[in-house]
Amino acid sequence: MGLLSVIVPCFNEEENINDFYSELMKNASFFEQEDLELEIWFIDDGSKDGTVSAIKKLKEKDQRVRMLSFSRNFGKEAAMFAGLEKAKGDYVVIMDVDLQDPPSLLPQMYSHIKEGYDSVATRRVTRKGEPPIRSFFARCFYRLMKHISKTEIMDGARDYRMMTRQMVDAILQMQEYNRFTKGIYGWVGFETKWLEYENVERTKGETKWNFWKLLIYSVEGITAFSTAPLMFASFMGVLFCVLAFAMIIFTIFRKIVFGDPVSGWPSLVCIISLVSGVQLFCLGILGQYLSKTYMEVKKRPIYLVKEEI
Repeated sequence: MGLLSVIVPCFNEEENINDFYSELMKNASFFEQEDLELEIWFIDDGSKDGTVSAIKKLKEKDQRVRMLSFSRNFGKEAAMFAGLEKAKGDYVVIMDVDLQDPPSLLPQMYSHIKEGYDSVATRRVTRKGEPPIRSFFARCFYRLMKHISKTEIMDGARDYRMMTRQMVDAILQMQEYNRFTKGIYGWVGFETKWLEYENVERTKGETKWNFWKLLIYSVEGITAFSTAPLMFASFMGVLFCVLAFAMIIFTIFRKIVFGDPVSGWPSLVCIISLVSGVQLFCLGILGQYLSKTYMEVKKRPIYLVKEEI
């Protein structure tokens, strides 16, 4: 029999644990038909509510349930990586516990894997239920990544994905501390089948992703899989050098030929402010890449385990 590992990152999702399990078990006949054994890894990302207790109660009913609990909140990226390390399955699927990743797609995903694909990924074709401003910036991010990165990152891509053991092992070779899994999927390659579905709103609770966290996450993605911002900073430096040289020539020429007095301090202040702003912006770009390098060379663990069942 084959083994399917289901990885479920959780952070303060006490009220969704049982609902998720019930929806997943609606595919029980499919698992039996395909001779698939099941292991369910709930990765508790330092929850402060009763998430751990809910998982333990579920474990008492179903011995296929496993749990890994972090010592604190390390983030979803760390939780997904921990799940991939623990999963022993021939096939591995990552999905959210809030049911925004429909378990009903699992049979279709598995059928494509059996056709020869290395992974089956999902993407939302609509963003119904999301704030318009959030949807706008999300589309801008994916459009930007398409132009500045050689790694394919699909618009609307979810972390909901089924993979073969070979692809999982390839991902586990990437031990970087600053993780952007959507980019890692594209970087390791392998043949991927995309499934499209309309956005599903979470059943209970509130999302843990606010605008600020998503903005930081997008910066992580850009700095992890593109050096275009560094090129932009270099280009701005060259551009302002050329402009400054041209303005000096123009000022000298106008003084000699027309005798015009040099403009007063207001224009000078504006120019200095503009150039200083650009310099600080470019330093900020360099600082982002330097900070990522700093965190990598520390070699800190991606996560720390408090309890494992």
